[in-house]
Amino acid sequence: MRQAHGEVVVATRNKGFYNITRDIGRWVAGQGIRSGLLTVFIQHTSASLTIQENADPDVLRDMAEFFERLVPENTAWFRHTLEGPDDMPSHIRASLTSASLSIPVRGGAPALGTWQAIYLFEHRSIPHTRQVLLHLIGEER
Repeated sequence: MRQAHGEVVVATRNKGFYNITRDIGRWVAGQGIRSGLLTVFIQHTSASLTIQENADPDVLRDMAEFFERLVPENTAWFRHTLEGPDDMPSHIRASLTSASLSIPVRGGAPALGTWQAIYLFEHRSIPHTRQVLLHLIGEER
């Protein structure tokens, strides 16, 4: 059994989905582990991770609009507003989604389905630099 640790740094411009599948796939391929389990973890409370469809961009647009409607900005009763009107909604959206993903590795690559991609889901309106930690455990055969 072998383990590997890594990191993907993502510069976001604003709210939205950032496809990090290729970066993660390259990292996994470079570790020499053929079969195992990949954990992907984001070190932030106002962004999250999701596995979602990568073919039809309307899926991501609909998802973004859903979260905008579910947790709108400028909600009068939010107390945590020092960092702007998008901050508290960002924390709630991150709580409703995922901070980590577990993905099987087969043949030296993340075993994603045909239409699946790994996305960093940025919930803030302003640019950020996000750190995504990677942990891979498995066998070299």
